[in-house]
Amino acid sequence: MRVEIITVGNEILSGDILNTNTKYISEKLMEIGIQAHYHTTVGDIKESIIEATMFGLQRSDILIYTGGLGPTQDDLTKEAVCEVLDIDLELREDIVVLIEKIFEKKHITIPKSNLKQAFIPKGGEALPNAFGTAPGVFINYNNKLVFLLPGPPKEMKPMFNDTIVPILKNKLNYVIISKTIKTIGIGESSLEEKINDIIKNNKDLFIATYAGDGLVDIKITCQKQNKLEANERINIVLEKLDKLIGKCIYSHDGESIEKVVFKLLAKHKLRIGFCESCTGGLISSRLTKISGVSAVFDRGIVTYSNDAKIEELNVSETTLMKFGAVSKETAEEMAKGLLIREKVDIAVSVTGIAGPDGGTKDKPVGLVYIALASEDYLCALKFDFSGSRESIQNRVSNAAFNLVRKFLIEKNNLK
Repeated sequence: MRVEIITVGNEILSGDILNTNTKYISEKLMEIGIQAHYHTTVGDIKESIIEATMFGLQRSDILIYTGGLGPTQDDLTKEAVCEVLDIDLELREDIVVLIEKIFEKKHITIPKSNLKQAFIPKGGEALPNAFGTAPGVFINYNNKLVFLLPGPPKEMKPMFNDTIVPILKNKLNYVIISKTIKTIGIGESSLEEKINDIIKNNKDLFIATYAGDGLVDIKITCQKQNKLEANERINIVLEKLDKLIGKCIYSHDGESIEKVVFKLLAKHKLRIGFCESCTGGLISSRLTKISGVSAVFDRGIVTYSNDAKIEELNVSETTLMKFGAVSKETAEEMAKGLLIREKVDIAVSVTGIAGPDGGTKDKPVGLVYIALASEDYLCALKFDFSGSRESIQNRVSNAAFNLVRKFLIEKNNLK
């Protein structure tokens, strides 16, 4: 089945908002075994939507629209699609009642413009919207499946999952299983060289790598008649990858590196703290996005200035004068200072130059030191990162989490 996702909205074409709907729908389609073939974006112009619909019907079996179902004059998706399909819109009194109830709960008189949302293509099925006033639409047109979804993600996502996914699943006679292996400490080109034979010798699988800020994902996708057969096929490849690049793999289940670290800390009831300079709290922020992290995370301190390093972490003025804020010695003293000051089992420090300014010949942009201290262990590693300020900060954060991961595995024999 050829699937086309058509996104409607001037705000997407202008770059004012990111088109997250297409990404979400594409990912969810892959989970049920359907590959999106085309992504199309058009503005809130009826002629553009008509043209996209005509092309879509010629080349695709399934059309999934998002956006243009609102109450305003520039919400024209239903009108344009109906014109191409030669279908009339009809007022549905049951939907009028639903919309009125939504406004009654808010103690607001329903605007006349919202009644526009109660018009549904004749012969089409209205899809319930649990989080908004615009119902979705499902039209089976000459064996072509046409879905119209609202644009706001909070409305689109549950509608897609609850109504469209079951419809599409019934059309399949195969399954697609995907597995994401996450690696760190190896570049994408080096990784591809190492696993090239695996890729070449497994033509029935789709194996691809995706790099970003010091991490490289390996996505394995398999299409078979049933889940058992697909999983068995993928597991054979996983075993080969483990033997070849096992030391670089931090997750077999697509988990973030901070989630992996969190699980290791929680399993062994260890508490951690961070003192950050060049990352400005990014490491702590990423960890605290995980539910239940209070069990393992004590605190994060941003010690950006030299004074902060001295006052908060007891870093020696002599060390700062002799070696500088960006140095192995300072990183070590930062980690030791946090460990002594707070009730943590592990203290991690980062100090570096994120750029784009501030670098020198001896200490260029991207130079970073990361230190880890525990009761009986201390180490500091030097890194030379490249990229934008944001990229360097992300790379530092990933490297810090990886240092903790490796420490926990090696010192506690957890692998």
